[in-house]
Amino acid sequence: MATPPAPHSFRRRFLDELPGDVDTSTAPRPVVGALWSRVQPTPVPAPRVVAWSSSLAQELGLDDALRGDPGTAAVLGGNALWPGMDPYAANYGGQQFGQWAGQLGDGRASVLGELQRPDGGFSELQLKGAGPTAYSRRGDGRAVLRSSIREFLCSEAMHALGVPTTRALSLVHTGQPVVRDMFYDGNAAPEPGAIVCRVAPSFLRFGNFELPSARGDVPLLRTLTDFTLRQFFPELGAPGRDASTGLLQEVAARTARLMAHWQAVGFVHGVMNTDNLSILGLTIDYGPYGWIDDFDFGWTPNTTDAANRRYAFGNQPAIGAWNVARLGEALLPLVDGDEQVVEAAMATYATAYTGAATQRFAAKLGLTFDAAQADGQLLQDLFTWLQQTGIDMTLFFRALAPLVVADAAPAGLPPSITAAFYRAPTDEQATTGVTWLQRWWQRTRRERRLAADIAAAMARVNPKYVLRNWLAQVAIDAAHAGDFSKVERLLHVMARPFDDQPEHDDLAQKRPDWARNKPGCSALSCSS
Repeated sequence: MATPPAPHSFRRRFLDELPGDVDTSTAPRPVVGALWSRVQPTPVPAPRVVAWSSSLAQELGLDDALRGDPGTAAVLGGNALWPGMDPYAANYGGQQFGQWAGQLGDGRASVLGELQRPDGGFSELQLKGAGPTAYSRRGDGRAVLRSSIREFLCSEAMHALGVPTTRALSLVHTGQPVVRDMFYDGNAAPEPGAIVCRVAPSFLRFGNFELPSARGDVPLLRTLTDFTLRQFFPELGAPGRDASTGLLQEVAARTARLMAHWQAVGFVHGVMNTDNLSILGLTIDYGPYGWIDDFDFGWTPNTTDAANRRYAFGNQPAIGAWNVARLGEALLPLVDGDEQVVEAAMATYATAYTGAATQRFAAKLGLTFDAAQADGQLLQDLFTWLQQTGIDMTLFFRALAPLVVADAAPAGLPPSITAAFYRAPTDEQATTGVTWLQRWWQRTRRERRLAADIAAAMARVNPKYVLRNWLAQVAIDAAHAGDFSKVERLLHVMARPFDDQPEHDDLAQKRPDWARNKPGCSALSCSS
């Protein structure tokens, strides 16, 4: 069989147009006056592609046969480069759990280059877990298989849900163990190592702008902002104060809409530090994330966040706003220190979030939101009841569509709703739920659409399948034993989250009792 051709159309705008580090070593150090440092991925002993996104490969114009080519494993495992690749790690800072952390940077990630897609656009290919960089601090630059599987699967699952996100092209088993203390309890142990190839138009984060601003390096901040405007926001006009103001406004709106989308599908990021927020409004850096099973605004999947719950499900919209404010403060030198620019961006965020969240949750209920019909109260009463009962969020919303086409409002809790509880509701909670369902059913009758059309629309926005932590953990356990078939199955099923796929009904169940407190199923750490 002939070897498929390697991609060849790479460019390097970030390196060519922005100042970089003259030191090419991986020695940890402060990097000042530069936005990137060159780095060569550290080779691994036995790279093997164990998972591959064919849909993304097609979008990138890559021959799907590349998956089985040893040369592909070498490149995506950090052992070789395709022509035109010129790897680098980006320099940025960030607010971590509300505190300025100074310089952070790509400590275990390296951008290989920008690949031109068939549509004429460009996408950065980035290896996560490919070895140390100048920003690794005390880390080894590696990633373990469990976290890499989670990032690979969730990147593609979120894309299929329509959530703006970075993508994942490949998962490479390195054949090299990585030592990690999974729960920071002194029990470090070797685990299988892996590398994910992440893909995005850009991996620029809020922290890229925060670091030069915090250091008082206004010329570097302006250079980066002007580059960002030219390459990713040309519609905002020529670089300058007005364009910088427009950039903050646009990022505020995109971030707000992203938060609304997370809330609507029940996704919890787990570590919303400013270095983990994309300037393009993408979901980025899948670490200790989780999906809501039993509805709880106070739930966080991150063990590091367990005490304060800063990044809990219900706090994500407010944290998104807080992060936008930090970006606004970083950009103040470019808008003559005018704090009203930041205030205006915060107002834009609030308006965008309210509008997007209202629209998304109304659509989940089959409604065209109408404040005059008390739809706001209907939504609020639902959230209160969901929180009180802890019912499974995904199963509850999915169960509503069949009720729309019923000839009458429910007289009791339907079996599909009852099956979604993790604990039996009290009589009072059951009565409240039935009353709400009756109000909602009557409200759907005032829509200017047929019931069947409403039900079909609801099925298109309420997923049957989401990447619950316990599903990912089952696949991880199998992969640790050498079986990657469960990873492949999840990749296949999560690509069509709104379709019934009855042969995969076992992947649409609520969390089983055995997974309630199992590591990896209930909570995770940042260790990977």
